[in-house]
Amino acid sequence: MNFLKKINLGVILIVILAFLLGFQVGTKGTQIRWEKGFQFSVENQEPPPNININFKLFWDTWDLLSKEYFDKKALDPEKLFYGAIQGMVSAVGDPYTVFLTPQQQKSSKEELNGSFEGVGIQLGFNKDKRLVVMTPLNGTPAEKAGIKADDLIVKIDDKDTTGISLPEAVQLIRGPKDTKVELTILREGEEEPLEFSLVRDTIVVKSVELTFKETPGGKKVAVIKLSRFSERLKEEWEAIVSDILGNNISGVILDVRNNPGGYLEGAVFVSSEFLKNGDVVLQENNQGERRAFEVNRKGVLLDNPMVVIINKGSASASEIVAGALQDRNRATIVGEKSFGKGTIQEAQDLEGGTGIHITVAKWLTPNGQWVNETEGLEPDVVVEMPKEVEEEEKKDPQLEKALEILE
Repeated sequence: MNFLKKINLGVILIVILAFLLGFQVGTKGTQIRWEKGFQFSVENQEPPPNININFKLFWDTWDLLSKEYFDKKALDPEKLFYGAIQGMVSAVGDPYTVFLTPQQQKSSKEELNGSFEGVGIQLGFNKDKRLVVMTPLNGTPAEKAGIKADDLIVKIDDKDTTGISLPEAVQLIRGPKDTKVELTILREGEEEPLEFSLVRDTIVVKSVELTFKETPGGKKVAVIKLSRFSERLKEEWEAIVSDILGNNISGVILDVRNNPGGYLEGAVFVSSEFLKNGDVVLQENNQGERRAFEVNRKGVLLDNPMVVIINKGSASASEIVAGALQDRNRATIVGEKSFGKGTIQEAQDLEGGTGIHITVAKWLTPNGQWVNETEGLEPDVVVEMPKEVEEEEKKDPQLEKALEILE
């Protein structure tokens, strides 16, 4: 192993593959083959210059683990392999930059497709990097049991969540229909942890839903509830816009409360429905260079008076839409301060069904506001949702204020 005493960072992955899975490694340009037929192509890969790592510690640790650990059945080479990569990625310190095992990658794609088996919780991290409920989805086991936005999940089936990654948490909470998962929750205002036993179900989530309401003076208003920016958003959005055009409305309410985000393209698509031209969002890379994403289609709801409702569960892509409409003076923002997630992740498929989400940039509103710095978007009209009102389904003071503004 002397030739491995110093190894370039650019070929660490290749060495890990060789060691943990029994590959044969050759020189640059060699194809690496697993004995089960799995292949990785490493052609034309140049390592970063002037970066050297003494990798002896890794091999020493692997040798000790394989020799001394009492339960040899627990030493699954594939799990150790994925664990090594996950550890490398998590060392960046960004909870949104993660490596996904095949099962985690499958779960991630299922969620964006809008159908999965679980309890109906959208997860995220608070400013202290603690696992938090961004929103319980309507009509799901989590919502019916009383899980609320901003609840801290401290244990999942007795597993402490300190330092847990988002994919790990998702994988633990999801599972086959009719099975149970136990969650221990810390909630603001509660002195003791809350225990929830949830039975998993098939969760089918629509991206967007449409209802019609009346203002206090009897004017008809379209209320668009946008729950997520998924792969099915465009098709569902066009259907509800068609319904809106078939009605004589005097205004539009866009409700993005508890919307955890999704695809950046979806945020630009939705914003373009209400803006005639100009910037929707600015993307800034690690060199400070900014790229503007502009209105990219001709919308049909360009002139209707408009209100957007946000709360602390509105994050990422939903903040992009609300921020664009606020900065461009297109809509009045009502509700509570939003979540404050101002980074953009790029999702890439990797070999063997794995994947990775990498934070590649931060986003800013058209006027240059970064919601991470401000810890969320400030509404134009603050309307808090008291706990005693939250539990009364027939009352919604934020929606009532939006209707009042459109009168």
